[in-house]
Amino acid sequence: MKYMFKSLGLSLMVLFISHHQSIAQNKLPNIIYILADDLGYGDVKAYNAAGKINTPNIDQLARQGMRFTDAHSPSSVCTPTRYAIMTGRYPWRSAKPVGVLNGFSRPLMENDRATVAALLKQHGYNTGVIGKWHLGLGWTPKREYAHLLQNKGYGIDSEMNPDHVDLSQGMSVSPANNGFDYSYVLPASLDMQPYCYVENGRLEEPLTAMTQGQKPDTGYAGAFWRAGLMSPAFDFNDVIPNFTRKAQAFISAQTKDKPFFLYLPLPAPHTPWVPADEFRGKSKVGEYGDFTEQLDASVGMILKTLEKAGLSKNTIVIFTSDNGPYWRSDYISKYNHVSAGPWRGMKGDAFEGGHRIPFIVRWPGKVKAGTVSDATTTLANLMATAVDIVGDKSAQYRVEDSYSILPVLTGKMKAVENQPAVVHSSSVGFFAVRQGDWKLILGLGSGGFTVPKQIKAKPGEPEVQLYNLKDDPGETQNMAAANPGKVSELTRLLETIKALNSSH
Repeated sequence: MKYMFKSLGLSLMVLFISHHQSIAQNKLPNIIYILADDLGYGDVKAYNAAGKINTPNIDQLARQGMRFTDAHSPSSVCTPTRYAIMTGRYPWRSAKPVGVLNGFSRPLMENDRATVAALLKQHGYNTGVIGKWHLGLGWTPKREYAHLLQNKGYGIDSEMNPDHVDLSQGMSVSPANNGFDYSYVLPASLDMQPYCYVENGRLEEPLTAMTQGQKPDTGYAGAFWRAGLMSPAFDFNDVIPNFTRKAQAFISAQTKDKPFFLYLPLPAPHTPWVPADEFRGKSKVGEYGDFTEQLDASVGMILKTLEKAGLSKNTIVIFTSDNGPYWRSDYISKYNHVSAGPWRGMKGDAFEGGHRIPFIVRWPGKVKAGTVSDATTTLANLMATAVDIVGDKSAQYRVEDSYSILPVLTGKMKAVENQPAVVHSSSVGFFAVRQGDWKLILGLGSGGFTVPKQIKAKPGEPEVQLYNLKDDPGETQNMAAANPGKVSELTRLLETIKALNSSH
């Protein structure tokens, strides 16, 4: 009898060990999403060997994972892309279809809007956001201005008047409302007031100081920032190091027992270009290049922290940019460096330089090291990919514009399955729709920061631009007049996509 119990005990032990090994094998991966700010396709050496900026840590990610050559931001400017990353919806579906928010703007995402963070939190992830938020916060108005909240466009169409804000109060809405357990954020861009940090919905330090701003003759470049309210201890030069330290602390606090998601939107190399002393003069591209090399160093610190914590093997690291670079033609001539790589245009534009971005994914054991994918994808696809990773079957997270790239990452597919096209919007609201080799831009001109921004069509000429990117990657030959059928086809396709309002 005792041998029978002993045998039964051994069997139960084997089943117990087998069960826990199975759980370990199927353990959900950690996810770190590093979002650079205004980093161009050609600013990363892995994409542009002739570039004048050294990016050894980002290049290392590319060697260890998959580098995408045809990845795009849904918009050519900051806020809209961030909305799409979080929600999986194209930004023109939001309450602010064109343009960006400011530091005292109200939240763009509805509290009940499905987000990547909410999805992952629901599946047991510790979720954190550290960096530039730029999606609006629930600033509390003073009592005499509280009635303004009844207007849905208040604080969205234009930012709240700082004099209307009760700065002694915490935020009524913060990233916690969008699925983040922890948040430590800069309200908007590093060149927009208020200059401060908001931790878990409260100001880290009161806004009791002012800056007169810096406006160099070079325009919206260099060490440029606007005048406005700031916290007394706020240091522009310490923002990237500070966010890096906070991210390292967040990672170090994690355990192998519970997965985590860290969204790390670093505000570089967006203006102000304020590299730390150790990076000044390090590149051959002035302050912009120096600041980009500091960004790369921060990426390296994050990777080392992950390795030291013993979490690298089960962590997906995604590195990308929110849009193309602010890099004018005179900078190209001065530094002999092309931030947008081989693509036409820059930040804000409907041209490829405005939205074709570096996109690299490392996932040890799942994504083959050193691979390159030509699959066309957008940053809106993070939602569906996360849904695929955790195996969520609910309709709540199946949104209009997000398609999983997991089969591409694992080598099962060459293209993003079921994705009908990708759509971009420029800083002035030009739509661009891309299917296969063909790209249609609804408007003439760049639609963004490149001059001319908008052009009026001459009598009898098409009012749109049509390019075949395979034959003409530089978008130099408008084929609209010669291909009216393709123009009509892509126009109808765009209208079909715009009409989507449910899961797919």
